[in-house]
This record gives sequence, C-alpha cells and structure tokens, in this order.
Amino acid sequence: MTAPLPSPTPASSAYLDSPHPLAFAHRGGAYHPEIEGLENTLAAFTHAVALGYTYLETDVHVTSDGVLLAFHDTVLDRVTDRTGTISESTWAEVQQALIGGRERVPTLAELFEAFPEARFNIDLKSEGAVEALARFIEERRAWDRVLIGSFSGRRMAAFRRRTRGRVATSAHPLEVVAFVLSPSGRLARLLTRGRPVALQVPHRRGRLVVVTRGLVRRAHAAGVEVHVWTIDDPAEMNVLLDRGVDGLMTDRTDILRDVLRARGQWNPPVKDEA
Repeated sequence: MTAPLPSPTPASSAYLDSPHPLAFAHRGGAYHPEIEGLENTLAAFTHAVALGYTYLETDVHVTSDGVLLAFHDTVLDRVTDRTGTISESTWAEVQQALIGGRERVPTLAELFEAFPEARFNIDLKSEGAVEALARFIEERRAWDRVLIGSFSGRRMAAFRRRTRGRVATSAHPLEVVAFVLSPSGRLARLLTRGRPVALQVPHRRGRLVVVTRGLVRRAHAAGVEVHVWTIDDPAEMNVLLDRGVDGLMTDRTDILRDVLRARGQWNPPVKDEA
C-alpha cells in the first residue's frame, strides 16, 4: 500500500525563505557571453549554478506524448536546427533538435535531477502542460522547490484548482492590475483572494513605470513579493533594488552577480567562493 503524501509546507513559506534579494537566472542566463544562444539548456543552467545561482527561471511546454520540456517557444524554429510545434511533436522527435548546434532540449525532470539544490521559477506556457506539471510536482513532492507563473489567467486558475493552493504561484496579469490600481495592499489582497505570493512584472510597460515605490509598498503590505524581469543593465538593477524589490531576473547573470556583490547583497550557496 502506498504511503500517504506528507502535507506540504504552505506555498509561500518554503520557496521564498532564502536571503533576499533573490537572483534568478532567466532561462539560465540567456545572454551571458559564454553561453549566448544556449538558452534553457542544461549547459546554460550548469553555468548559472557554477556562478552561484540557486534560483533558476525556465518555461514549460509538453510534447504530444506527455513529456514536460524546459523550452520557451511553442515551436522549435527560433532556437534549434529543426522546425515544428512542441505540442504536436513526440519527445523522440524533439530529441533530434539541437540548440546552438550542440545542446538538446532538456526535460524538466532532467533539470530537477541535475540541480537537486536549485529552486525553479516556472512559466506555464501551455494549457496542455497544466496537468502534467501538477502531477510532476506531486510525484517529486517538490512543493517547496517551485514558483509557478503564467500570462494566462485561465491557465493559472486551472493550475491552482488542480494543486489546491499547495504550490506557490505568482500573479497573473489581472491580479497584477489589482495591485497597480488599488489604493492599498489590503484591498489588492482581497481582490486577489490572497492567491499570489509574488508579482513578477517588467520594470516598465511602454511609457508606464510598473514597478514604482508605491507598488512595492502595496505588495509588501499584502505579504506579496515583487520580482522584476528581465533586467540586464547594472544602473537599472540598482534603481530597482533601491526601491526595495525582492528579486531580479536577468539574462546577464554575470552583471547581476557583480551588482549584488558590490552592494553586499549577493547570497550564493556556502560552497560558492568564486
């Protein structure tokens, strides 16, 4: 008889319990000069972990035969030497594609196994991946290792229903709007029913500054963190950190590490002495 699963730690308490600010390697640090062109590959994430990153950002799609892939686009065309839609391809077919002429598209399972100490920020890219991702997390009892986001409110709602609030999630766009427009964090929390543990947002959207001191203040009053993507400029990093944001996602893992070190805010694993 299978033993019952343990009750997971509350979603918001485990994933975010590392020293702040959090440094996220976006797609493994997609534009670091040493790995440019190898986004979302095992090589990219290995590089980020070697730099001292413990928070890795990636995306998930699912193949036609149910395999979760760490891959951003709906099609193979942009970053691999093959063409085709992920959802219409088998895993065996995707394995034939190479990123940057040398790296295979990794499965999410491969990343979890390769980096057992890492925590993953995962962008849920397709409705077909909702059930597969929920099951993946449950089977590995990985509730404290993931934060799930999505640009689709419907997709996020489906994932939250499926996982019954046991997995930390970030705000979908309408929930972000609630925090941007609400006069108080308390009202924003009520409007979003306390569901998101973080706002993961751009610094600006066109001429609109999204991440203002007011937004950070309202989010914190509601017990919600603010993570900003995707920031590669050191001056902009410093501006946002001065505003009190809780985390930055970057494609330039080298630059963010240098900025945080200069500020005395770099929090690598103990073993990192680089």
